[in-house]
Amino acid sequence: MVDKSAGFIVIDGSQGEGGGQVLRTALTLSILTNKNIELINIRAGRNKSGLLRQHLTAVLAAQEVCDAVVEGVELRATSIRFSPRKVKAGHFNFAIGSAGSTVLVCQTILPVLALATKGSTVVFEGGTHNGMSPSLSFLEQSFLPILKRMGVSCSIKTSALGFYPAGGGKWQITIAPTEKLKPVHLTASGCDFSENKNNCCITALVSLLPEKIGLREVKAAQKILNWHDVPNNVQQVITPGPGNSFQLSVNSETHRNVFEVVGQVGVSAELVAKRAAGHVKKYIDAQAAVEEHLADQLLLLIALAGSGSFTTTALSLHATTNIEVIHQLLGIDLKVEQLTPLLWRVSLA
Repeated sequence: MVDKSAGFIVIDGSQGEGGGQVLRTALTLSILTNKNIELINIRAGRNKSGLLRQHLTAVLAAQEVCDAVVEGVELRATSIRFSPRKVKAGHFNFAIGSAGSTVLVCQTILPVLALATKGSTVVFEGGTHNGMSPSLSFLEQSFLPILKRMGVSCSIKTSALGFYPAGGGKWQITIAPTEKLKPVHLTASGCDFSENKNNCCITALVSLLPEKIGLREVKAAQKILNWHDVPNNVQQVITPGPGNSFQLSVNSETHRNVFEVVGQVGVSAELVAKRAAGHVKKYIDAQAAVEEHLADQLLLLIALAGSGSFTTTALSLHATTNIEVIHQLLGIDLKVEQLTPLLWRVSLA
């Protein structure tokens, strides 16, 4: 709905999954469409509603890249107003001050800077692998290769990773923008898994923990998926606090699908591997081109390109909420079709 007297489009943050995605997508599209927005009931579907540090940083980052006029922006705020102005490329630095997701902050402003008139460099400080959001590994290996196919070249330089709860990660992204995003069509299954397992990889990141945790994860995944001949490695990384990220990946001609589970206290290495393997099995059984989390991230890119398509497994509530916010601000209807009991297609003609 539109507040006609003030010219603000009202976005209800309690809709759908009621989380931070409503906030981030609304901010991105507000800037790119130059529309004033009022966000209400921010993160109403979460135990701790309102703006936490991660979400506050996303708002402040969005404000800085376009010199927006804002109202009510503070920690735990449940409603804000955001009035964008002209986008400015350049050099930026955003620190969350917690282990909150730097990747989600990045994805709030990345589409904006990807369509700017000049290149930008942005430094982020905070969490990189916290298990509740796309990780830096996902961004670099899965998301950015597709963005490159759409015309935007990005490079990442990592100074330090940051696991929950210590955080302390620091990394930099350099963005070479494009005038217009090119459409992408990702509809073919990644590969023939029975014949081409070289397209798969097993990786365990371990910091300040015994290496055997990663080795046990690798062994468990090999057994569950019959990936005994798949390349694997256990990487010791340096972070401010202990952490573990277990990743199974499947390459295609266009991108890499990353299935990641972050280790937690009290959760065995074998269970971590089992959870990751379960996501892989679901993806393989569906013969999809894009895994669930990447599918969610591609919705906005396809909408901004004005055309595109991909196949994936059943859309999450996160994704369907994203589709609704995109419709509200762009007036675009992304078409969702069920092709088989396990396979779905999302498209925009």
